[in-house]
Amino acid sequence: MSTCVFIQIRCKPGSTYRVAEEIALKEIHSELHSTSGEYDLLMKLYIPKDADVGKFINDHLLDIPEIERSLTTLTFKAF
Repeated sequence: MSTCVFIQIRCKPGSTYRVAEEIALKEIHSELHSTSGEYDLLMKLYIPKDADVGKFINDHLLDIPEIERSLTTLTFKAF
């Protein structure tokens, strides 16, 4: 079973659409939404069962240079 995480992404000013396009090309997300507030994008992602969550995010997402900051929320068993 994979691990579901939600990642909020803050982009450098003027780069949100470029970041969203790069994420879409990577085909790693389940959902990707534009948001208002402190962060620009909200992404739902399933981490493979045996992968380290932090390393997976660093290797597959945070290599996009226009990402300024991210906030990852891990999920647990659904009710």
